Parts: sequence; C-alpha cells; structure tokens
Amino acid sequence: MPKKKSAKKPTKGTRKPAKKSPAKKRAPKKKVSLGRPTVTVEEKLFMLFHGDYEARQVFEFLRAETVGELEQFSPPEIIHRLSRPIRETVDRIRIALAQKNRCLAGDEEFAAQHRPSK
Repeated sequence: MPKKKSAKKPTKGTRKPAKKSPAKKRAPKKKVSLGRPTVTVEEKLFMLFHGDYEARQVFEFLRAETVGELEQFSPPEIIHRLSRPIRETVDRIRIALAQKNRCLAGDEEFAAQHRPSK
C-alpha cells in the first residue's frame, strides 16, 4: 500500500508576511525661518561687500545695487548668467581656430565640422 502524503505543518519559528500599511503622505515643507534680517532690502551691496572685489564685480554684471535686487536671483541663475559670456567666447575661439585648421586639446571633431570647405 502506498504511503499517504501528509500536509506540512508550520513550525514554531515561521511568521506570516506582514501586511503593508498605506504609504504615509509627506507633510508639505515648512518655510525655513532665517530670523529677523539684520539689513534692509534697500541696503547698498557695495557697502556690505566693500572688501570683496569679486562679489562687487558680480553685482555690477547683474546690475544689482541693493540687497532686494540681488535676492531676485537664484544661485544657479547667477552662475548661468556669469558663465554665458565665457561659453560664447570659447565657442568663438573654437570656430576661429577651426577656420585656420587648428583646434583646442581634444576638440578635433568640432574643428573638422567647422573648418572651411574648399
């Protein structure tokens, strides 16, 4: 007579899978408080940064004279505005070199695409 297969009984150490709870909704971010400002929005930037020549050059480039005008810019926006003339100048240099069959280090493809056709 063949043996009957018996159903496995759970051992004492096994657990049932835990039920997943619904995802918690994140609370909206609270605005960070910086405390009471120590300068007004009308404060002149050249007075605040009188010892920082490079900062004053940035303010002049942005045409910002007061703290309030400067606060209208985000850090990435300032960097983008400052780097744009440099990028344009480097592109002009690359094109001028390509027209003379020359190139910057590692820039051979650009020079090949922009050299004059004969």
